[in-house]
Amino acid sequence: MKQISMTAEKIAEIVQGSVCGDPQRQITGVSGIKDAAENQLSFVGNKRYEELLDSSKAGIVLVCKDLANVSTENRSLIICENVDYAFAKVTAIFAEEPPAAIPGIHPSAVVAPTAKIGENVSIGANAVIEADAVIADNTVIGALCYIGHEVEIGADTILYPHVTVMYRCKVGAKCIIHPGVVIGADGFGFVPGPQGLVKVPQTGIVVIGNDVEIGANTTIDRARFGKTVIKDNVKIDDQVMVAHNVVVGESSILVAQAGIAGSAELGRGVILAGKAGVNGHITIGDGCQVAGTSAVMKSLPPGQIVLGAPAESQRDFLGRLALPKKVQKLDAKIKELEAKIKELSK
Repeated sequence: MKQISMTAEKIAEIVQGSVCGDPQRQITGVSGIKDAAENQLSFVGNKRYEELLDSSKAGIVLVCKDLANVSTENRSLIICENVDYAFAKVTAIFAEEPPAAIPGIHPSAVVAPTAKIGENVSIGANAVIEADAVIADNTVIGALCYIGHEVEIGADTILYPHVTVMYRCKVGAKCIIHPGVVIGADGFGFVPGPQGLVKVPQTGIVVIGNDVEIGANTTIDRARFGKTVIKDNVKIDDQVMVAHNVVVGESSILVAQAGIAGSAELGRGVILAGKAGVNGHITIGDGCQVAGTSAVMKSLPPGQIVLGAPAESQRDFLGRLALPKKVQKLDAKIKELEAKIKELSK
């Protein structure tokens, strides 16, 4: 963490919040609510976690409106509209910058003579840049990365070590690609034939938009024909699987271990929670949210929130969840009535 001292008043100005308690209380860093010390800032974004606030030593706490009346003894509160966003802004102020890449080509890197390398590009140890690849200005290619033939990578993009971008695929500007990501491996395509399974050629590419972040060990397969597309501002967590010919709309979020089968299309602002799965050849409308471990089997209109396997609306899911309890009550009632009938029959 950077050694910076800030007052509650200054932080409230940055996050557009309001201070409860001493506006001149100072902190020099940020931490989680359980571990924060008197000189640190933390956050509580939901009233359900109020007990954590009660036991925390944090000197300044960003809180939601529901916690505005909590005691300010030995601390100051900053009431925020969006606590998570506010905490992210403050954390960015205190965060150390990652080690800066040094422009230039490491002596052990292998760069084809026909590759086009822009200005201030950094290419790390043992990286391979194949023929006719294009690397735009200020891009960082980490150690042991593989950049295939005719690949295009936009300006100000960072590829961390061990990233693979296969032939003819395209990555936009200002992207962050974490270690172990594979872009452009063959899609999974086989058909049965007289001699067994026959591989279907995967002749398309992957196109990654601008300002996309892709987590470690995620795989995005090349299209069978045409393109697999990840549009601008998409954020993908670790170990996500995106199959061939999938389209992921702008500003969508794919959380860890989510999987999207071939030719599915996600609209703008879709959220797939952890381990959620999407069937192939279906459409998920703009703004849909899919709960963790859910399986979406059919297309969804915009704005739907679904959960379960197969995925269904919240109302249907909760109704089905409550049904066993209703059946238990009915069973008890039937037994009670049977006992009364038996008693009356005597």
